[in-house]
Amino acid sequence: MNWKNIRFVPGYLVVFTLLFIACKQAPTNAAAENTNPVDTRLATLPVLKSGEAIATFAGGCFWATEEEMKSLKGVRAVVSGYAGGDLEYPTYEQVGTDQTGHAESVQIYYDPTILSYDTLLDAFFAGHDATELNRQGPDIGKHYRSVAFYRTPAEKSRIDAAIRRESKNHKAPIVTQVVSLVTFYPAEMYHQDYYRQHPYSLYIHLVSEPKVDKFRKRMAEWVKE
Repeated sequence: MNWKNIRFVPGYLVVFTLLFIACKQAPTNAAAENTNPVDTRLATLPVLKSGEAIATFAGGCFWATEEEMKSLKGVRAVVSGYAGGDLEYPTYEQVGTDQTGHAESVQIYYDPTILSYDTLLDAFFAGHDATELNRQGPDIGKHYRSVAFYRTPAEKSRIDAAIRRESKNHKAPIVTQVVSLVTFYPAEMYHQDYYRQHPYSLYIHLVSEPKVDKFRKRMAEWVKE
């Protein structure tokens, strides 16, 4: 992810560091953080278990969003990937050009008897700033936009209701797109569980960790122990 429009603050070293960290990193950069080879194969989607439900959201860099959703009670698995575009099986680099129409997204496999769809929607909005258009914080681009994907008319109604609830928490309007899901494409293996696999990444430490910590405080009742 590109850091743009950074305002200079005291401490040139801090500014210099920020200029060189981002969620958008090429596989070669990711490999530099770890001695293991980078696995660029596409991840495999989990098999849906009996009684489970699926939800798909986009709320900025999927590294943090995946970690947020994984921490919720009732969630069995979360896969980072791409949705909302018109190119089949896009790569991370292609999505990053903003030309494919995809957003960095997560697909959540959860038990609706433990975690309701309405609570999951509240968690989605707790995990990012839904008033930011085509960006999240320092990460800029349409592929970082806020999207709630629905599979049924009933889900769309629940999303619309959640947006009305969330609107009360902001002075600025909610810009989350409400879109029918066509296809979710899993991202490359090296993006899966990225938050936990790269604890020493500057981006994870300076951007993702504060975001995840804020989420866990807002959703404390639903965070796994």
